[in-house]
Amino acid sequence: MPRFACSDRVAGQASAALLRLNVVGIVQQSGAHIPKIRIAGLRHEYRDRQTGASVLALDRVDLDVLPGEFLCVVGPSGCGKSTLLSIVAGLILPREGQVLLDGVRVQGPAASRGMVFQEFAILPWRTVEANIGHGLELRGTPKPERAKVVSRFIDMMNLRGFEKKYPHELSGGMKQRVAVARTLAADPEVMLMDEPFASLDAQTRITLEEETVKIGLITRKTIVFVTHSVEEAVFLGDRVAIFSRRPGRVKECVQVPIPREQRVWNDLVSDPRFIEARDRVTRSVREEVLAGGRDLDGARPHSSNLRH
Repeated sequence: MPRFACSDRVAGQASAALLRLNVVGIVQQSGAHIPKIRIAGLRHEYRDRQTGASVLALDRVDLDVLPGEFLCVVGPSGCGKSTLLSIVAGLILPREGQVLLDGVRVQGPAASRGMVFQEFAILPWRTVEANIGHGLELRGTPKPERAKVVSRFIDMMNLRGFEKKYPHELSGGMKQRVAVARTLAADPEVMLMDEPFASLDAQTRITLEEETVKIGLITRKTIVFVTHSVEEAVFLGDRVAIFSRRPGRVKECVQVPIPREQRVWNDLVSDPRFIEARDRVTRSVREEVLAGGRDLDGARPHSSNLRH
């Protein structure tokens, strides 16, 4: 059976040839064919050590991410999106299946994969510049070289003038800029982003989304971005992988046929290509949410069977 760039119930008429054309912009220009990340037969469940109960979070997940691709992952709450990201990061080992990075199996955390969390995961006792250079410092990078790298990412993330500030002196958006800059400064091959803008106000979120698009263009990093927001996923991603309700599987992938250079919120909100992709992803996610609700209704016991 041929392996698709995004498989397991890929939308009906999609062919392997079409899926190979899924990635636009940077990925097309690179001519890349070998996946940067290959997720194969992934299955993971969480087990309660005391009760023995288990919850199947992911089941039979197959997914390829090409070099330089920006892949967004959406799906109903609890479908295993964050679990998938943690497995790719090496923070969790799957019960079954594997994740390959450049053909090498992921067996734990490594500098090749940097992660940005929803929480502001920066050190409160260190300044902005010290936070950004923290990973380089741990790696033993000489101070002059470290200062040069830190300065570059301070400029890239619009943090100039805040170098000596501490986290408690920053807004939520500024803190997340610092977290992204710290991850980039360590120069990982892959960036994994787990709902990093979820707690921000709408205007700050839009600004950081536009900056994230620019970061992808400048650094050419492979990025996997988990979000609950369909609009955010379609704005950011070359492709959007839609997960089914739990246990999470790749239901389908939707191509976003808009070059990253054209992605400015004011222009995209009325772009027919954006609207079409957004509506398709919304329908697909909504189907899973509604199906999940029906499953719960069917499993709910009748009131006459309940003990009072």
